[in-house]
Amino acid sequence: MNSLNASEREKLLTHLEKMLETLKYGSITLVIQDGKIVLIERNEKVRLQ
Repeated sequence: MNSLNASEREKLLTHLEKMLETLKYGSITLVIQDGKIVLIERNEKVRLQ
């Protein structure tokens, strides 16, 4: 995240916050390549009653 400018960093953090707020069960995975975030994966699990 050090190689991101302030605008890109803010956009990434805002996106991650929104993902975290709406995720009830599951995981968020950051894929790093050469010290940079290249992919964000969201896996959501749905619990049936």
